[in-house]
Amino acid sequence: MPDGPLLRAWRPPLDGVAEVLHARFGDHAYPMHAHDTWTVLLVDDGAVRYDLDRHERGAYGDLITVLPPRIPHNGTAAKPGGFRKRVLYLEPALLPERLIGAAVDTPALADQRLHRLISTVHQLARTPEEAPAADAPLALALEGLRARLGDPAAPVPALRAAAHGLRDLLEEHIVDGLPLRVAAATLHFDPAHLVRSFRREFGMSPHQYLISRRVDLARRRILAGEPLRAVAAGSGFYDQPHLVRHFKRILGVSPGRFRDAR
Repeated sequence: MPDGPLLRAWRPPLDGVAEVLHARFGDHAYPMHAHDTWTVLLVDDGAVRYDLDRHERGAYGDLITVLPPRIPHNGTAAKPGGFRKRVLYLEPALLPERLIGAAVDTPALADQRLHRLISTVHQLARTPEEAPAADAPLALALEGLRARLGDPAAPVPALRAAAHGLRDLLEEHIVDGLPLRVAAATLHFDPAHLVRSFRREFGMSPHQYLISRRVDLARRRILAGEPLRAVAAGSGFYDQPHLVRHFKRILGVSPGRFRDAR
């Protein structure tokens, strides 16, 4: 592994995520420093040794490392060969401030389901057109982090009213979209509860529903004779390739073939 770091950092169009970082480090050692965000770290290769609150810690394997805001820490490779990591930097409001102490005491969490949810967020956040789909796994991951840090929400059964309320809101925002946290605040439900209720009622995630309705809108615009580039923008897709990918996935034909079959 080269000594110099290889990294990519970006801010996705994902509510509450301040930054995503994918990096590979050789012999670099982070000095003591602090962030104003929650740091959720996955180490995909190698291992990291770090100090937090005067205790030596380690991040490796399938562990999820949660570092709270404004708590200094450092970091260096725990063995020769360096390490490769993925990090979500989350706005402080996404997790209650009262969990800072628990994260300092137990920053390493072993939870395969939670690890998969966070990995899904990373996968979807890679491109701006797919990042909105990460809203649901992010909400479920935040719920899991709260529970593992000792702050589980009171169990609430999936409610038909929550699912239908969210569907009605989505119908009002087919083109412009609606962040899950905004919908949750409007409907007075926890975001993770909305996701579970919607899946139970309709068999799909809220974002999948939104994409399917955008495809439905796009086909009407195509039949009306609009150019495909205008169809993509007018139906809420990021760009024309984004339209093509989902149109073909749902309908089995490309928008061009659908247009030519009019």
